[in-house]
Amino acid sequence: MSDETKSCSTPTSAEPTAERSHLPMWILGLMVLLLYLGAVYFDHHGGWFNAQVYAPYASADELDSYQPKSGAAAELAHGRKVYEQVCGLCHGVDGLGKPGQAPPLAGSEWVMTKGIQRLTHIPLVGVNGNIQVEGKDWNMSMAPMGAALSDADLAAVLTYIRGSWNNNASPVSADDVKAARATIGAHPQPMSGDQMKTMPE
Repeated sequence: MSDETKSCSTPTSAEPTAERSHLPMWILGLMVLLLYLGAVYFDHHGGWFNAQVYAPYASADELDSYQPKSGAAAELAHGRKVYEQVCGLCHGVDGLGKPGQAPPLAGSEWVMTKGIQRLTHIPLVGVNGNIQVEGKDWNMSMAPMGAALSDADLAAVLTYIRGSWNNNASPVSADDVKAARATIGAHPQPMSGDQMKTMPE
């Protein structure tokens, strides 16, 4: 038998196998302790369980119970709510408007008028065309967003606008809105800034 044949027939040694070893108990205990200490740290420094995040109200119902129920404060709160739902998307919840979209209401000469005739007509008929606000030209296409609101809701919104963001003008009543609707008629047409300027304040 040749050497080559002998080398082929010689059995090779078996592959090495790994033996099982047990995790030392002190490592397991250390892992549990670190996990516990991490949870305690999170409890004291995380916002989820910190009472200051939720204080002083425990629920939305409790917060609602502190809201004004009557008078001028209630009217402003209601006006703010309707404004944020209907007008805030374009004019901003801060009344500063959005570039290229809608002009500011804060400090606007259209808001701070002595009378409310022009201001009441804007949400009832809408604006189409050029309008100048605080010396800046706006090419507007505003739908009559207030036409679908009740007289009371639109009055609350206009009162909120005229009394917020450092605006300081007289409130608007539901009767004022009702009178403006009567002058507009059943088929309102959007007006331009120039058309609105011809109206009395």
